Amino acid sequence: MSEKVLLVIQLGQPPEGIASQVGQQGKWFTDAVQGNTQPVQVVRPDLGEPLPSFDTLAAVVISGSWSMVTDRLEWSEYTAGWLREAYYAGVPLLGVCYGHQLLADALGGKVGDNPNGKEVGVQVVTTHEAAAQDTLLRDYPQQFGAYLTHQQSVLEPPEGAQVLASSEMDGCQIIRYSDKVLTVQFHPEFSADIMLTCLRHNEAALRQGGWDVDRMMDIPQEPVWARKILLDFVQRYAAK
Repeated sequence: MSEKVLLVIQLGQPPEGIASQVGQQGKWFTDAVQGNTQPVQVVRPDLGEPLPSFDTLAAVVISGSWSMVTDRLEWSEYTAGWLREAYYAGVPLLGVCYGHQLLADALGGKVGDNPNGKEVGVQVVTTHEAAAQDTLLRDYPQQFGAYLTHQQSVLEPPEGAQVLASSEMDGCQIIRYSDKVLTVQFHPEFSADIMLTCLRHNEAALRQGGWDVDRMMDIPQEPVWARKILLDFVQRYAAK
């Protein structure tokens, strides 16, 4: 039997001004887990690449995107259907940003523009009481920093899903679906370099919108607790 893989579903690609400097989502996740995993396979449904059969997978990470879930793009709807089947098949899943929203949408939740506006930069995530009993989050501090950049959010989680963390601008930062399925609105795969590159790329629009970009670019340290969620998920389900 061949070795199972850690599948990274890359949903679209960054603008060229970002990709030319720091690469694309598949690279970000591969770099973040630093090779301490089963082989990593990156698949691009947006390029027409088919998603693999479940029996080849140790675990799945669903990336962020520059698209919107509510646009109902063909490749996004295809991925949502595959994720729905993967969820019911018991495949370990970690959704990130767009992936967080897409799984919620696929399982009956509501996704749309965040009524509080865009959430960008290093923000504070606050865990809820139930997180203290969660298998991945029980040792986490009540608050930790995380990299964020998104316009849409999970407005209503699917029935039976448990919200484990929120931020000042977003009530659904972490959602637990089952013992094998967790999603996060923030970016555990981001490094300071990726976050800064995204900020610089959007600097003019951010300044026009009244953001204090200079303060946003002052990142004193990497948000290690946010990264730990990705590393702990991989360690649990897709370690070598």
